[in-house]
Amino acid sequence: MWNAKNKISAVALIISSAFATNAFAIDGTITINGKITDTTCTVSVDNASASTTVTLPTISASALPAGTTAGTTPFSISLKDCAGSALKASTNFEAGAFTDATTGRLNIDTAAAGAASNVQVQLLNADRQAIVAGASQAAGQNDIAVDLSSGTATLNYFAQYYAAGTVGAGAVATQVDYTITYE
Repeated sequence: MWNAKNKISAVALIISSAFATNAFAIDGTITINGKITDTTCTVSVDNASASTTVTLPTISASALPAGTTAGTTPFSISLKDCAGSALKASTNFEAGAFTDATTGRLNIDTAAAGAASNVQVQLLNADRQAIVAGASQAAGQNDIAVDLSSGTATLNYFAQYYAAGTVGAGAVATQVDYTITYE
């Protein structure tokens, strides 16, 4: 049963809660800027759909000592029927569930039955320099922009095995999301 003392306590609690939010200090402000472009393109990977599979060659675990790479496989992202004001395009490989936040390499799905161990997949740009998936272009994702002025463009990449330690044989499966960025 509510009495006057309970009502006063409830009102006091509500009033003190309203002022408690003002007790948190503000240390700074982050301003976020961006730009939305009118450019659109039809996107395909290796002349298939925009979402596809790149298959690396089957190699022996002994061919992949710790800290080395093998099985370099090319793939490309094609942009066609582009319309809009952008003159250049590049690919932003997004951070995701399989992205190694430190290196930008792609961790494999170790929960899958028969998965290999101590293997990652490394993405390379057209100059065969490592892509840092999850990093921004400004922070050094290391993608190379291509000319889009003709309305078509091809962005060339490579995927390869990377030995993060002594490799154990098994299946390698990973994935990465990407977004085409326009300048």
